[in-house]
Amino acid sequence: MSTGSGDSPVYQAIERGSLYSLDYRIFIKGPQGIVSPWHDIPLFANKENKVYNMIVEIPRWTNAKMEMATKEPFSPIKQDEKKGVARFVHNIFPHKGYIWNYGALPQTWEDPNHVVPDTGAKGDNDPIDVIEIGSKVAGRGAVLQVKVLGTVALIDEGETDWKLVAIDVNDENADKLNDIGDVEKVYPGLLAASVEWFRNYKIPAGKPANEFAFNGEFKNREYAEKVIDETNQFWKALMKEANPALNTISRVPEAVHQATDEAATAALQSTPDHGSASALPGDVDKWHFVQG
Repeated sequence: MSTGSGDSPVYQAIERGSLYSLDYRIFIKGPQGIVSPWHDIPLFANKENKVYNMIVEIPRWTNAKMEMATKEPFSPIKQDEKKGVARFVHNIFPHKGYIWNYGALPQTWEDPNHVVPDTGAKGDNDPIDVIEIGSKVAGRGAVLQVKVLGTVALIDEGETDWKLVAIDVNDENADKLNDIGDVEKVYPGLLAASVEWFRNYKIPAGKPANEFAFNGEFKNREYAEKVIDETNQFWKALMKEANPALNTISRVPEAVHQATDEAATAALQSTPDHGSASALPGDVDKWHFVQG
């Protein structure tokens, strides 16, 4: 039974700048015009059936590290950077880039001032992350309707960084997957590979292995939904702040900082027209091998 519509036709990705460069942006256009994918796309695609909207930032098998720009108006998806250089994840044998469609749930926020009791670490100041494990390679900027199956808690540089596990409701295996225990039955080895990926992906850049709360154990759907609800409440509080550290310009009625069409036009015009993609780094296809 399908409870959503897969890749939503309601939202359109508008590319600006050059892919793989620091001026690259993806803005999202909805029925109201340019919207913030973080703030304006509803958390639920179907609340009764607990189907969530997911913003795809990084398609499976790709290496370019993309994320919603939480400090920019309308939070476009951008190329992540470090020290002025575009970031790409390394390929760690036997994986190529990201091994799932990677993104975030809108209208959520991991409050950096809140210590998560179960992990003992504060939130990471971002929307909650999602790995979508279906068979389709999603488009960058796509809005998927997903069913959440569980979560694992990465401790990334001392911060709690939840990673939700989800499946596109239109995937051929969606009906077989209803909780985290079903994943091993349908996709044997994927959860273990996911923990391995998150533990090791920064090692080729000279950083230590990441750690996990709960020894890397995945929590079930019920637990994940409680985490989502909590981060949604944190987001609601953020939207009411008069002087937030992040950009909360939005079209939602409760937002203190209301978006306008003029502001949307200005945000678009502050970025270059969409052009040819920049060259990928020469070592982007290199395989790295990690022991232990």
